[in-house]
Amino acid sequence: MKLNPRGFGVMCTTVALGIGLVIVAGCSNTVEGTPTANSAQVTSYRADVSSSSAAASSSKAAAAQNKAIADNCDPFRTTTGTAVNSYNDYVDAHDKGTDDQTAKRDAAAGALEDAAKTVENQVNASGSDLPADLGQKFTDYVNAARTLAAEVRKMTPAAAVAPLNDASHKVNDALDAVRTACPSK
Repeated sequence: MKLNPRGFGVMCTTVALGIGLVIVAGCSNTVEGTPTANSAQVTSYRADVSSSSAAASSSKAAAAQNKAIADNCDPFRTTTGTAVNSYNDYVDAHDKGTDDQTAKRDAAAGALEDAAKTVENQVNASGSDLPADLGQKFTDYVNAARTLAAEVRKMTPAAAVAPLNDASHKVNDALDAVRTACPSK
């Protein structure tokens, strides 16, 4: 005798449905009572959620602070290095009395002002994400660089160099303070 594939399929389906109904009917007991939350578990859950939320906020703040530090410290060396090189070129020209010292004076003053502006703009862009103590060190550099630029602009071949040297020392101190505070690469 041959099996009819359609008939066999219908029979298997009927048996499977019957067994499924028996299982569902046997497992559908109702539970008497009123649902209540376990207050100890609710308190523990709320504490876990609060702790997790605080950790996420702390992690976001730390990431923003790390970004602000990198955004300021990484370009600082390059930005200020250009100004330092230009200033040193002017000092060499002044000390040697070369014909191009006026051009180098103006270039040095411009480079110092540009560096101060660049650093200041980056600090302002970072806002409160930049740690206040590091932000103050950058601001000290900005002020010292602007003061040195002003002193450089005043220089003539016969001018006294004491004010220039004083301003230069302040820039060097500010540069050192920032370099010390910034993480090394």
